[in-house]
Amino acid sequence: MPHTRTRNPSPIPDVTWDSGMKEMNETWKGAVACLGVAIFFVMTIGIIYWQVVDQPNKNWILTGSFSGLIWDRRTHSLIIQTLAEDKTFVEIDVGNFPALEVPFVKNLCWLNKTEFCYTWDSTADLKISLESEYSPGTECYSIHWTPLHCQVDFKDCFSMDNISWYGGAGVRAQNWPINNVNIALQPFVVSNLRNNPTGFGSVLERYFLGSSGVALFIAQDIPVHISIDSRKHFCLQSPLSTKLVPLQYMVCVGNNIKTVHQEVGSQLSELPRELPNTHILRLPFWKLLANADSGAKVERELRTFFNRLKRHQLGEGVVSISEHSTTILYDMDNESFYGRKNSTLRHTRDLPRFKLLNISITLSPYTSVDTRQFQTSLQEGREDYWLSLPSKTDGYLAPLLTKWKGKFSVKLNITNHAAVNWFLDKVSSLQAKLGVEYITLEGGEGNPFTEQALEPPKTLAGDEYIGLFAEIAAKIGNSSIITAGTRSNHLPLFVRMSPHQSDWSYSGIKGIIPSVLHYSLLGYNFFIPDAVGGSLSSEFVTDEELFIRWLQIVTFLPVISFRTPPWVCGDRVLNLTRLYILKHQDSVVPLIIKYAEEWASQGRPVFRPVWWINPNDPVTYTIDDEFLIGDELLVAPVTERGEVQRDIYLPGSEYQWMDTNNGKVFDGGTLLENYSVPLEEVAVFQRRSS
Repeated sequence: MPHTRTRNPSPIPDVTWDSGMKEMNETWKGAVACLGVAIFFVMTIGIIYWQVVDQPNKNWILTGSFSGLIWDRRTHSLIIQTLAEDKTFVEIDVGNFPALEVPFVKNLCWLNKTEFCYTWDSTADLKISLESEYSPGTECYSIHWTPLHCQVDFKDCFSMDNISWYGGAGVRAQNWPINNVNIALQPFVVSNLRNNPTGFGSVLERYFLGSSGVALFIAQDIPVHISIDSRKHFCLQSPLSTKLVPLQYMVCVGNNIKTVHQEVGSQLSELPRELPNTHILRLPFWKLLANADSGAKVERELRTFFNRLKRHQLGEGVVSISEHSTTILYDMDNESFYGRKNSTLRHTRDLPRFKLLNISITLSPYTSVDTRQFQTSLQEGREDYWLSLPSKTDGYLAPLLTKWKGKFSVKLNITNHAAVNWFLDKVSSLQAKLGVEYITLEGGEGNPFTEQALEPPKTLAGDEYIGLFAEIAAKIGNSSIITAGTRSNHLPLFVRMSPHQSDWSYSGIKGIIPSVLHYSLLGYNFFIPDAVGGSLSSEFVTDEELFIRWLQIVTFLPVISFRTPPWVCGDRVLNLTRLYILKHQDSVVPLIIKYAEEWASQGRPVFRPVWWINPNDPVTYTIDDEFLIGDELLVAPVTERGEVQRDIYLPGSEYQWMDTNNGKVFDGGTLLENYSVPLEEVAVFQRRSS
């Protein structure tokens, strides 16, 4: 049946297309071409409108039971929110990745509802997994970027907008939270802050905690660089390398900051937590600044110092001597050490006096190349006792040279069992010879390989040396003291805090409480604070007010340590020192031991931030000059020069707080403005139930 047209609205003649198109004149051809261009233009505009305007900026890519992960294509951010979208846990800017203009919504793992996968051809793979069963009450998102060629580096930045962040690593001017810190991009490893004041400090864990109820765990065995941009964000970045270096981390969210830390943060170490020798808590530490070049002079200075402690009625303590003095004493023969040859009476009379003094010796894994020990090791073919490089031609080992305390030195090869046993034998010999129990091991920080731009063996990459050195310290005994810690908070050790400046800044007295909270949050509750007044300077502290205010803070910490003897500051300081040492021994130590048991069994910090009482109170997130011992004692020292009053915030509206100095009781959730704290007092409040 022929097709009949009843109406022809088109101006184009009614002809067949195969012949008609050939017969069209140039005018009609131009009209059709224009119409085609117009249709294509409209379609293009429609697609662009759908992609840019009509398509939502945010796409849910994974959802859990109470939270979900959103991709915000406008800001190139991953956002974890509650499913009701009434709370944002964290926003992660992944805008450094070059090809994110490609829509980021196609899930290549769509068959698995708990995974999201995406691939950028020849560039990178991304895999995100929902770990809903990681811990009760929390949901965790494992994020894994994998490069497909070696020129790809990833950079994910965690926003500080409306979130206070804690944890990570200590810094020279410690802040709580870390939002006000500035750190340039650098490897996330422990460094010696004396030598590298812009680096990361002595206690470091790959763990950050946010006030919104978010925790970040960075994969342990993958190198990562970190930067902190004050009040903006902190960033994780994979280092550029000839190898394919991924970026891997896990983000966990919970009801609040306390919940998420208790559920996942307290599990920083899966090993059983052990307590160190808590008898140390009752003993003040006194740093002996011996300027001696012989064992006899060191001995004489020790006796003189011990007599001064006795004369000033400062009780029993631990006198700490330097590595130099330790070496001098070790090199003494037994007869000269006790003053007379073949004097059995002198020997038996003096040795108990040294034991009563409780000397703490200092050792390190470094050996100077001009020592007999190092020369002997080379003569006996024990080059492998030191960190070394094999010769490319002859196959012999060449120990790596580095500098330690101004001298060219080599560092103990901690992966060599024979070398470790030799070091432990040396320690045992010292302990037997000097009759000492307390040993400080310093110098775990620093990697001679990376210092010389060499790639270390895998067993010594990153901070592996520090962890292995801590294990050696634990073998020596539970009275050992280390100067750096990472992945070792379960060991029965004390950690010595980094030195502070003798001033009122965050590098000085203001940084003590932020450092205390940082150490304790990461599980290092047994630390020895820097000496009263600070020890970064070589001079004694002359500011009486600074000495007193500093002393008041450390009275409520595990150990009181001194470098400036209180008697050089006058009778007032000396009397207050006696008073606060007794207060520490009688009142503070029993409380610390009580909560130390709680830490060992449940992982809760001994020294707690104010937000621990009420983790939903935003006022508490930035309080950096108060701290709690357990849940029951709030300490609010003065850290401003010349002040005899301060504002004090008492958390928890369901509690009351009693001033232990005057017995006054205040409701929780109260700000005490301009509260009187005279120079000879420290504000301390005992928690009571309403």
